[in-house]
Amino acid sequence: MNTPGPQETIELALTAARGDATVVIVESGVDRYLRWADSTLVAAGDADEYRLSVVSVVGGRVGAVSVSGRVGRAEIVDAVDGAEAVARQAPPAPDARPLPEPGAASPCWDDPVRPPAPGVLAGLVEQLSTGFARAARHGQVLHGYAEHGSRTTFLGTSAGARLRHDGSAGHLELTARDGRGAPVWTSAVTDDFTDVSVAGLQDDLDRRLRWERRRVDLPPGRYECLVPPSAVADMMNYAYTTAGAAAAAQGRTAYSRAGGRTRIGETIAGIPLTLRSDPTAEGLRCAPFLVATASSGARSVFDNGLALGPTRWWEQGRLRSLVHTRHSAEELGMPLTPLVENLILEGPPGGGAEADLVARTRRGLLLTSLWYIREVDLATMALTGVTRDGVYLVEDGEVVGAVHNFRFNDSPLAMVMRATEVGRTVPTRARDWGDAVAHVAMPMLRVPDFPLTAATGAV
Repeated sequence: MNTPGPQETIELALTAARGDATVVIVESGVDRYLRWADSTLVAAGDADEYRLSVVSVVGGRVGAVSVSGRVGRAEIVDAVDGAEAVARQAPPAPDARPLPEPGAASPCWDDPVRPPAPGVLAGLVEQLSTGFARAARHGQVLHGYAEHGSRTTFLGTSAGARLRHDGSAGHLELTARDGRGAPVWTSAVTDDFTDVSVAGLQDDLDRRLRWERRRVDLPPGRYECLVPPSAVADMMNYAYTTAGAAAAAQGRTAYSRAGGRTRIGETIAGIPLTLRSDPTAEGLRCAPFLVATASSGARSVFDNGLALGPTRWWEQGRLRSLVHTRHSAEELGMPLTPLVENLILEGPPGGGAEADLVARTRRGLLLTSLWYIREVDLATMALTGVTRDGVYLVEDGEVVGAVHNFRFNDSPLAMVMRATEVGRTVPTRARDWGDAVAHVAMPMLRVPDFPLTAATGAV
């Protein structure tokens, strides 16, 4: 089958459209992965990812159809016809409005999709071979997973938008066991794996395995905890993805205030934290335009192609902005602040590394990551979950042993209100909810009275 390229696919779909407005999105990319267990590579592969999505508007009603895999001309027309048929049967869309006026087309719109370098994981394979040998010398085995994805997103609209974003990202998770304690875990994020050091990650794991050799039993309770960047990312991902302005104004979220108002302007963090997004942030680049195949409280299909820029959600500990669609911004009379697909949490300059915060701890717990996180109450932002892969007791500035894992119950907003110290902001990935916002940079937080409500058998 002679399949059109992404740009031609968009033009064919828009030509076939008969609705009042049409959005066509094509995502094209390659995912590569490695998996290893017991210090042996057990799987490797790659997969082409290609997806066509058509959003049609007919009489203020919306229909959408998505097709995975490369398609020919007939399938493109079928997708358009299907989206329009769905739209005719849908209820009126409350957020309906004309598509954004197009700006300049992306300068590289007509360029072919560039395949990722074929050897993007080759250097990692060599490092792992050396790492497996090192682990064997120390009576350890390594388990883990690495993946790298490159993705080009094309967006065309009947209003004339022709936009494109090329991006890539990768991450690695590495676990070590030595048979003398629980397994230990660490991770890294990267654009291309040239900046990942397996030896450096093993240094961290060796240190944690030494901590595991002394076990300490502690009862459930409220402890001062050092919450690492990946765990802070899990909590902040939830705080961000539930920050829709419309829901807040309706009194349904932790950002609500009585009388149909929101908490804009209120102090929500105990230290001067700034939470922001920026599509051009180095190492965290994301699409500088909005892409939506379906409407939600945080985005609208009618905003497809809307230009995105730097946005400050919190500034110096105060709530400055909530996530708006054009519909909610107009309805509430607020500045338009659309969802951006990255997130950065920062404290005052001079935040220290993990070792610095540990050294300043009289008595507390150093966490590794959070897992199995579930929403308890949207209105208070209450979450529950478990710690995973290591909880360590710190006394007088030194780690003195390993503690069993706990169940926790806390809210991201309650957590940052109690925080007393913030470390250096570093790129990371949420361990559990990493797919919610993939491009993040977070610091370690010192949080007194972190509620660890029950001991668990999880490792």
